[in-house]
Amino acid sequence: MKKLSLKKMDWYLFSILILAAFLYGWGIWDAGSANSYYTAAITSMVQSWHNFWYGAFDPAGFITVDKPPVALWFMAISAKIFGVHGWSIVLPSVLAGIGSVALLYKLITPKFGPWAGRLTALVMTLTPTVVANSRTNNMDAILVFFLLLAVYTLTRAVAKKRFWLVLIAFSLIGISFNIKMLQAFMILPTMLVFYWVAIKLPWKKKVLWLLAAMASLGIFTVAYPASVDSVSTSSRPYIGSSQTNSLMELAFGYNGTQRLLGQTSGTGGTFAGMGKSSKKTGGNGGPGGTKPTGTKSTTKNTTTGTTGPNTGNTPPGGTTGTKGTAPTGQAPTGSKTGSPTGTKPSGSKNGAPIGTKPSGKMGNPGKGGKGGMAGGGNSAFAIGSAGPFRLFQSDLGSQIGWFLPFAVLGIGAGWWAFRKKGGKWYSISDEQSDVLLWAGWFVPVYGFFSVASFFHPYYTIMLAPAIAALTSIGAVAVAKMVKEGSLKKGLIAKSLLAITIVGTTALQAYYAWSYYPVAGIIIILLGLAVATLWFFNKVVATKLKIALSIIVVSLLSGFWALTPTLSHTAAAIPNANPSLLSSKGSSDMGGSVDSALLSYTEKHQGSAKYLFATTDSNSASGYIIKSKKAVMAIGGYNGTDPTMTLAQFKKLVKSGQLRYFVIGNTKASTGDISKILTWVKKNGTKVSYSSSSSSSSSQSTGMQMGGMGGQSGNSTLYDLSSATS
Repeated sequence: MKKLSLKKMDWYLFSILILAAFLYGWGIWDAGSANSYYTAAITSMVQSWHNFWYGAFDPAGFITVDKPPVALWFMAISAKIFGVHGWSIVLPSVLAGIGSVALLYKLITPKFGPWAGRLTALVMTLTPTVVANSRTNNMDAILVFFLLLAVYTLTRAVAKKRFWLVLIAFSLIGISFNIKMLQAFMILPTMLVFYWVAIKLPWKKKVLWLLAAMASLGIFTVAYPASVDSVSTSSRPYIGSSQTNSLMELAFGYNGTQRLLGQTSGTGGTFAGMGKSSKKTGGNGGPGGTKPTGTKSTTKNTTTGTTGPNTGNTPPGGTTGTKGTAPTGQAPTGSKTGSPTGTKPSGSKNGAPIGTKPSGKMGNPGKGGKGGMAGGGNSAFAIGSAGPFRLFQSDLGSQIGWFLPFAVLGIGAGWWAFRKKGGKWYSISDEQSDVLLWAGWFVPVYGFFSVASFFHPYYTIMLAPAIAALTSIGAVAVAKMVKEGSLKKGLIAKSLLAITIVGTTALQAYYAWSYYPVAGIIIILLGLAVATLWFFNKVVATKLKIALSIIVVSLLSGFWALTPTLSHTAAAIPNANPSLLSSKGSSDMGGSVDSALLSYTEKHQGSAKYLFATTDSNSASGYIIKSKKAVMAIGGYNGTDPTMTLAQFKKLVKSGQLRYFVIGNTKASTGDISKILTWVKKNGTKVSYSSSSSSSSSQSTGMQMGGMGGQSGNSTLYDLSSATS
């Protein structure tokens, strides 16, 4: 048995992994509820196997979250072991982020050398959206880890010609489908092409193995959805955000075509602000951003009438923001409100939401980008204008675009530098097959984000592995051309590298301009200086030029990546930018709790199954987290899910399972849900549960997303115990 040798350990990689652990894990004790929607589900899942299996949003198992539960399983296991705390629910994402960095190193090193692997690991570590995603309890960091694990397994299968590894690789894509559905299939085409091009087998065996791999993929993809859909609807929760109570319909509807077309589930409309970019305000503090939240304005969906993301709504029973507080009237997270126990108090000053001034007015994005949703900067749907250069625009680029020019260089230079010399034109080298793999990951995902209408900026973490890999491939390809080429070819290679360095620093300066214009000018000058050095062979050593190039192109990206760590942010809509530094703690779309409402309903719940019912999940999440009791989100996440008919609701009330209903913002409600709300208003009895309902009694674990919770001043508690039909 071989002993572990410290001399053989890659200490550069070890240092990068330590850096990743710091960036992703430092300050997660201030995570609060992170994304309270999923934290509520975790709170419910640890209470029973039934809730765990289905990913139930509430302890009663009435409805699920809007994704399959595989990623939540890891979070629930962590919470079961350590308790439901902010840090325990975020921990799996932290570990997944670190694991992704290590996997990328293992993927790049065999073909391109250890320095290429180290550079890939460093770029992945310093990509701002990777840091932001790895610090919250959304699914994306875990999804990327599983996708990289699938690709790594496939590369091992190709290298060793192992049939069982091919099966496992495609099985992992099926498992990834059950993390975030069709998003996992974005890399399936490149895996198929890589397998066919790279594995050295007789074509008949190659085909048979591929057919078996597709069968494995299919089994692991549909096994869980099929098992859930086959269960009687009376014996399982309603599938949240679906319109037919089907997990497969959820995959191809809300989590499928609607992501591309920009439709909201159940309405056919679009979310306000999606795919648009205002030039007046910087969504991330940069040009072309969208209007930050926390302003006095609201945007209504012309189709559904829902209030858009740029509102400052309060929770059910919540109160309006008073002078000196933000419109949400939120309290610091981690306090005696609705956040998980065991977390430190955190939050912004004076009760203002993250990224807004205490007065409740929007900060000046042109002077530091103070406004923002979910922890500063980008609003929930600030995704720029659709087109081939959308990823270069500040809304998305400030999260993922810092090394885009190098990724483009990697595709071209990597394919050229590692071609087979003397072979036939269609011969592909082992290195070129890897270039094909990463280009095949990059191009379709880039294309999707260029045209899609319904996604959050943090989804672009899907591009991070490909950008990191292609960046290092481009760097080593240029180095190879300089070393082996003639004077003319070497000059061309250096020119390509110089142009890429200047272009990268100019792009980074553009992202930083609204925050730090002086820093933008400095980084451009440094980029020009370093690019020039590459043309002086005998003046500066090559290793020094490489080191200086890496430092210059990593400076601003590294600083952006550091902002969630320094601010201890674990946001529901994760992003990274300097406006986070003016605040601290988690930032959420929901999770608000009115302590007076909670106290009253707990005291008078009696034998009722549910503490109360309300319109949507974000209005209910904080109460589930705080009380550990069942709160019915009758309309699911958007308040539009057709979970039951009016007749079924009346039966539920008559049986005594539900006594109270909280009505807040009803504009998003449609169909049967609207009929139920009308019936509640007509037949329920209004309850005055507190005579001192004010901003001090409205507690919050984060920022409310407009249109999801109760409208300020309109939330009303109804007692249905004496309701008549």
